[in-house]
Amino acid sequence: MPGSLYDPKRRHLLQGLGACALLSPFASMPAWARRQRLYIDGLCFLPEDVNDVKASKLNAFIADISDIEAVKQADGTTNYKRTYNACIKSIAKANATVDAHPDVYQRGLTGLDIEKAVAQDKTAVFFQIQGADCVEGDSNANNWQQLEEFRQQGLRVLQLTHHYGNEFAGGALDNDGSLGLDKPLTEQGRELIAALNQKNMLIDVSHSSVQTALDTARLSNKPIVQSHGAVRSIVNHARCSPDEVIRAIADTGGVFGVFMMSFWLTNNPVPTVDDFVRQLEHVSRVGGVESVAIANDYPLRGHLKLLELENDNAQGVKQYLDWWHSLRAKNVLGFDVEPRHVVIPELNHIDRMSRIDDALRKARFKSSDRDRFMGGNLARVLQSVVV
Repeated sequence: MPGSLYDPKRRHLLQGLGACALLSPFASMPAWARRQRLYIDGLCFLPEDVNDVKASKLNAFIADISDIEAVKQADGTTNYKRTYNACIKSIAKANATVDAHPDVYQRGLTGLDIEKAVAQDKTAVFFQIQGADCVEGDSNANNWQQLEEFRQQGLRVLQLTHHYGNEFAGGALDNDGSLGLDKPLTEQGRELIAALNQKNMLIDVSHSSVQTALDTARLSNKPIVQSHGAVRSIVNHARCSPDEVIRAIADTGGVFGVFMMSFWLTNNPVPTVDDFVRQLEHVSRVGGVESVAIANDYPLRGHLKLLELENDNAQGVKQYLDWWHSLRAKNVLGFDVEPRHVVIPELNHIDRMSRIDDALRKARFKSSDRDRFMGGNLARVLQSVVV
């Protein structure tokens, strides 16, 4: 691809290594030999009711355990930053929650903890923070003390930014459509990528600008992920990723997770399971079957407000309109199209993974590809990076 920042040869190198280094026997084991297909969610949250974990049928999930501080932007909009002070408290709380339920949770400290979880009928949980704001200023001393502190507390996945940029990276919503801004990794961001690689922590480019995602794919010497997102060629929106980003992530050996936020999955007036399958199919076509993953980005039960409204999207979408209109005023890509829904009703449910699996079967995806999509690809990446 002209002007691309990634090397397509890297994918072939990673695939060559995969047989002996990137894939454990467990990740490549056929579903029938495991008694069930692996279900892994690329981004969710620790539930208030621990019974939801068993009900979800998940073998593992990446859990955003961060907390936020609301920070007013110069333009009047609000950015919810995952600051050090907020997140060091929230990760301690998350550890206490996991430790209080040893019969349910397996703490995810290495990718092989997925195997341990399955063997003991538990669910492996890998802690993630949605934004490197939590270590802003850490790079100035060049020793990454705060990053190491989070790693010691169990953090294994770090997202570079959330919506808006920081001292490391550009955010997806920094992009002013009238100016065409697309912020790259900063020098501090490049140092952060090297530090995360060195510490065997998985890099997540969800919410990043296109250029930041491409820069990260080029610089990282390990697979990266977009844990939760959607396809821009289907919905032309700043929060959705163009094909070049999907390819770049795939060429690192990483995965692209499609999430449940329906206004970024389809512009159709009524969202359906077929719209979700179409997203997965597109990622598979662009990045290959090894690049597809599934994420939630709502609580395990689903979007709680929409559940209260019995999945009445016309009512539920109203809570997003003020925020949506504030970004429309800034000419951010895609906010000129009014959202009409929030969830796919059939998937706004605790049993969404089984329902997605069944939808893929009905769409005639091969069983081996369903193994990959539903969890095998994420297991491979976690086992190759988080060691």
